[in-house]
Amino acid sequence: MSNSLRQLDLNLLVTLDALLTEHHVTRAAERLHLSQPTVSLQLARLREFFKDPLLLPGPRGMRPTARADELREPLRQALSALQQAVAPSRPFEPAQSQQTWRAAAFDYGAFTVLLPALAGLRAAAPATRLAIMQVPPAQLAARAGQGDVDLAFHTGAEAPPDLRRRVLFTERYVLAGRAGHPRLRRRPTLAQFCRLEHAIVSPDGGGFHGATDAALAGRGLVRHVALSVPHFLALAAVLAATDLVAMVPSRLVRDNPALRTVEPPIDVPGFDMLMLWPERVHRDPAHQWLRGHIARSL
Repeated sequence: MSNSLRQLDLNLLVTLDALLTEHHVTRAAERLHLSQPTVSLQLARLREFFKDPLLLPGPRGMRPTARADELREPLRQALSALQQAVAPSRPFEPAQSQQTWRAAAFDYGAFTVLLPALAGLRAAAPATRLAIMQVPPAQLAARAGQGDVDLAFHTGAEAPPDLRRRVLFTERYVLAGRAGHPRLRRRPTLAQFCRLEHAIVSPDGGGFHGATDAALAGRGLVRHVALSVPHFLALAAVLAATDLVAMVPSRLVRDNPALRTVEPPIDVPGFDMLMLWPERVHRDPAHQWLRGHIARSL
């Protein structure tokens, strides 16, 4: 901001706009709901600032100087832009929006949260766009603050604490295998469970130990983990094509006819699925609409 603008009370520009419209101090005062002496004092300050009389006495009020005529249109445009900048946010209209949203989600969040919301999103806001990205939890807060991520979906245990959050649902684990799996006709005993060949999801790659193994270790037991894959959706395909079994989040397999699920013989703690977003978009009408739509879709 220039030094000259810092020295000027911006309210004086509103008065100048009224004076250049009315060409009369009294009528400008009525327009501004101010007294005539107040507007006269403001005109004196404007003359001092611009080093120009701006308005001169005339037969029917006041006539603008050449400097005032130069100011008229730029001043009107500037005040209009300021008015738009400070006006309250308009209600979000999804049918007319061309918004682009960027959501961070791994395959489980994309499948269980974003996929159920997608059809309704396309129907209500057909010109909007949604980008789904994989962002490591350690980078979420920084990238959300920079504007790279508008919304994220993650488990409560790994969610950054400095993002706003909403619990979408609490997930539990079930034991899953292919439809017709001979060992899953009924709930297995704990000993039978440990003898099965298991697959596991290891997002970091190559791990063979998870929450189920920790629960078994508490009882002095181990299971045989024969396969480690990086994604839940890859795991579902493996289960459908082999005799491997896996402890999986229930929402991932509940509508899959190729898989059979039973209750596991051991309790494994579930997790909260969170929707996360940065403070910068918390009050944005478009973002509020998107968050509400996703929550209602589950």
